[in-house]
Amino acid sequence: MDIGVFLPIGNNGWLISSTSPQYMPSFDLNKAVTLKAEKYGFEFALSMIKLRGFGGPSEYWDHNLESFTLMAGLAAVTTRIKLFASVAVLTVPPALLARMAVTNDSISHGRFGVNIVSGWQKAEYEQMGIWPGERHFAKRYEYCSEYVQVMKELWATGRSDFNGEFFQMSDCRVSPKPMAKIDIISAGQSNRGMRFAAEYADYNFISAGGINDISQVRPHTERLLAANAAAGADCKAMLLMMVIADETDAAAMAKWHHYVAGTDLEALAWRDAQAGADVKAEAHSTVGRMVRSERLPTNMLRLIGSYETVAQQLDALAEIPGLAGVMLTFDDFLIGMEQFGTRIQPLMQSRRHVALAA
Repeated sequence: MDIGVFLPIGNNGWLISSTSPQYMPSFDLNKAVTLKAEKYGFEFALSMIKLRGFGGPSEYWDHNLESFTLMAGLAAVTTRIKLFASVAVLTVPPALLARMAVTNDSISHGRFGVNIVSGWQKAEYEQMGIWPGERHFAKRYEYCSEYVQVMKELWATGRSDFNGEFFQMSDCRVSPKPMAKIDIISAGQSNRGMRFAAEYADYNFISAGGINDISQVRPHTERLLAANAAAGADCKAMLLMMVIADETDAAAMAKWHHYVAGTDLEALAWRDAQAGADVKAEAHSTVGRMVRSERLPTNMLRLIGSYETVAQQLDALAEIPGLAGVMLTFDDFLIGMEQFGTRIQPLMQSRRHVALAA
């Protein structure tokens, strides 16, 4: 099972709380996390793109770096780990993005991939005057499909005459070509999103909720496997999740309860109001899950417990058919990466070969 890290490109990581670790994003922080990931044998690191935060007392995600610029810097200081940058497709034309990706491919010597973000939070785009209207909610995967087709044509042949509903190329050129295949990641949770992933992506992030409840994962991997079968494809599932670990189960759970006590309800309310704008969202979709989620600092799957407990849960995840890997977040990234590399991974049967090499 591959392991990746979801880099803290936004302030306070993935806990919407005023009592969780509070920190600002910086290149130095993300460099330190990525170098730890490389040291401990992680296969990849990914940074999101977020253009407007949720506010509240914690100023959640009000402070963010830019993904492609960050990953270019990280590509120059790493040697082995694969790096994925995220693009908000409404902000950058696909031909320009294709050239940006080739540049990062060159800096990393073939260790680069692109995460496609279709855009669910319209305030990110309205503030810049580029929101295409409510129609985008219904057509965003058609938009993304054309976007990826243009990029893949340019990477494969150096030119494109693509003529679609959203994009029209006229002898468009991009050179040089990438030195290695540039993988595509998406995060479609809806059935439509998974169909897009199966047709155009190499990996798709899936989500589950609860604490140590890995039973929720299999239904989502099965949906992606079904989408693959329909498309004749082999898109691989990656699970987004959080690790909160300590010496004992009780100590780790005490951390979680402390974070829950500081849940930023104002930021959650703003997020959910944005999610609610897509009135036709599927129940499985990202916004559908947000609207139905509990009032907690995060709604992603949490592995909370001792180092032994977390290792056992990760080994159990490795047995789920169709799950190729996990992308980890932590309450405190620097401490969490050290805990994972020195205390958790050495206990994992599914990662024993990596732990020994590290």
